[in-house]
Amino acid sequence: MASQPTLTVDQVIERMRQLRAALPEDDGVAVFNAMYLTVTELIGQRLTAGFFDDPVFMAELDARFAGRYLAAVETAAAGGRPAACWRPLFELRGHRGVHPLQFALAGMNAHIENDLPLSVVDTCRALGRGPERIERDYLRVNTLLAQVEDQVRDELLGGPDELDLADPLMHVIGVWSIDRARDAAWASTLALWELRGIPFVRGAFADTLSGSVGMVSRALLTPLNGR
Repeated sequence: MASQPTLTVDQVIERMRQLRAALPEDDGVAVFNAMYLTVTELIGQRLTAGFFDDPVFMAELDARFAGRYLAAVETAAAGGRPAACWRPLFELRGHRGVHPLQFALAGMNAHIENDLPLSVVDTCRALGRGPERIERDYLRVNTLLAQVEDQVRDELLGGPDELDLADPLMHVIGVWSIDRARDAAWASTLALWELRGIPFVRGAFADTLSGSVGMVSRALLTPLNGR
């Protein structure tokens, strides 16, 4: 059975608020942290508002999910190497040629496509539920993420007239979609669930997933000429 999370949702939110206060605003990790804090606060509000069918599961999932991001932060702060999916963001967090929106999307890519399926499976095992029982709640989170992503894009792009279709930034950010990312994460969740009884194969799948997600994040963080 998967281990229990060490943090509650409220503790996760407090830790991300501490990071927001401590990190420079132009730090790439700070950009993602601000967006992720908004999402987590929204989910925290919905846990007691009848939004989810299974708020107990979603609270556990939210804590485990955020714990993977916070573990990457702590690993990097201690001088270690975060998981492959997170390395591009932490390695390029101070690059002046990377637009803030690229940092936000790279963080979302790492967290959704890698950390989310692992966290769903861990939570399912811990609480004795199969993924099919929580799919409706999983899909409900899409509405919250879409809301925050639209807000972040508007804030970081500075307005609809700043860029045209030929702008290099539009080309880079146009290759990633939050809807496709969550669809891919759900497919990975189902695969990992079926592999839960075969540790060697599951581990190989998880390692490959982290590496491939990291490659996409590195592409999203391509420095832009003239910026």
